[in-house]
Formats: sequence, C-alpha cells, structure tokens
Amino acid sequence: MDKGQASRRRLLDAGAVEFAAHGIAGARVDRISADAKVSKAQMYAYYGSKESLFDAVLIDQVAGILDAAPLTPEDLPGYAVRLYDAYLDRPQLVRLATWARLERTPTGFLFTEADEIPKIEAIGRAQAAGHIDPALSAADVHSMVISMAMTWSPSSLTYTATTADPPADHDRRRSSLATAVRHAFTP
Repeated sequence: MDKGQASRRRLLDAGAVEFAAHGIAGARVDRISADAKVSKAQMYAYYGSKESLFDAVLIDQVAGILDAAPLTPEDLPGYAVRLYDAYLDRPQLVRLATWARLERTPTGFLFTEADEIPKIEAIGRAQAAGHIDPALSAADVHSMVISMAMTWSPSSLTYTATTADPPADHDRRRSSLATAVRHAFTP
C-alpha cells in the first residue's frame, strides 16, 4: 500500500468513527484529520468535501459487510446469521446508515437501485428453484431478512447486542434468527 492509499485508509477509518458518533452535520473534519494524521487540505484533495468523505466511508463500510456476509439466497438463514455477526463486529455501519437516513436519504433506496437489483434477481432465481417462498416479493424478502438480522443491532428499539454479551446469548440469537428466517421464507 503506497503512502496515498494508506492516508485514504486512515481517513476512511477515522471518518467511520467520527461520522458514526456524530452524523454528518456533527462530524468535525478537524477531528477526522487529526485522528487520521492527514492534513485537512489533503483530506479535501482526496474527497472534495465532508459529505463526499461520508459517502466514501459508507461505501467502504458496506463493502466490508458484503465481504463478511455475501448473499446466499439458497441459504437465507445462514445469510441472516452472517449479517448478525457482521453487524456485531461492525456496529458503525448501522449507525452510519441511520445517519444517512436521517440526514441525506429519508425515503427510498439508501443505496442505488442498481446495487439492489442483482440481489433481488438472485433471490428470484432461488424462488424459482424452490428455495424461497415464491408468493413473496423478492425485494421484500431481501429487506425483511436484513431487518431480521438487525434485530439486535445498534438500531434496535429493544436491545443492542455487543461483543461483550455472553457467547451463549449470541448462540441463542443466531439459532432464533436462523429458525425465524427459515420459517418465514421457506416454502
């Protein structure tokens, strides 16, 4: 990794912490710059604006989740459990997505529709193959599985899990989640 790539990586990491804690409006480029050990001028040269840095941070965090929990439509329970683990390991993504909803995109797709179409089509193929109930909209299945996996995430209205919770609690949640997804979507 060259020096410029290392600086960009530090900005994305520092930006993730700052934006997750304070949102776009509350985040301070001075803190991001200082934490990343990159000058503000260089940060603006790389990303152009605080908002563009936020967008880059969100895309980077989503890429991390996609790598950790690739969609497997023929195994939605396993996918949901991998999402649970990814949200547990990366709580910043949920907070960043929440800020994006509050401050940028209150309705509609949070990410481009083009990003969602391949996932929805993959679920549709799994429906045609008999893995997922075909009576449900593939887009709705995708949204509901993600929501179910987020039951214990930082956006939960009831309880937010952390890595400090007892392993038995995580095992119980994973089992409950897999069972619920299986019962909800298997024909």
